[in-house]
Amino acid sequence: MAVTAAMPTAKERPRRTRTKRVSARPALKLSKLPPSHIDLLDPLQATLVCEDCGTWVPITGINSRVQKVVPHHTGKAGVADAVHCRGSNRRIDWDLTIPQWRQNLADAITEASSRTATMVLPKAFSAQTDRTLRARAERTAAGRVADWQAVLPRVASVDERRRTVPAGTAPAEARGVPTDHLTVGRLVS
Repeated sequence: MAVTAAMPTAKERPRRTRTKRVSARPALKLSKLPPSHIDLLDPLQATLVCEDCGTWVPITGINSRVQKVVPHHTGKAGVADAVHCRGSNRRIDWDLTIPQWRQNLADAITEASSRTATMVLPKAFSAQTDRTLRARAERTAAGRVADWQAVLPRVASVDERRRTVPAGTAPAEARGVPTDHLTVGRLVS
């Protein structure tokens, strides 16, 4: 189908919402937000977490005089009952530089990693295990030698029983071992 002048064509839309409306709420100070809720890695595409709805939203007007949060909805995209968020079009107060934000973020990561447990705690002992370990710790070398001397007669009797050979040359109910020599031959066809 050929394109004619009568056919409508879609205009290219701006990448960010540009509106002169500004929220009546006080400006949002970046220094008051947790550093993990701000993303300034690419300053021209800066984003932050909206305080009201908790979603990541871009900051518009980075190169203009007034920077503000992009208008957005509280619900998910494509939902019929989308509600306009109260945090939309809220001004941003840049009281934090990018190097300061990076330092705050590094400090927050260090603090969070220090709060996480790094040592695995041993499993608690049962009462029997605890008694055994305590008794073992209280034993002396002389006590261990005496215990070994008490066990030696039983060990000697078990060793003596192991050395005895049962009566008969073969175990009962066992098949005999073949004594004739087997050879492999070729089949003649």
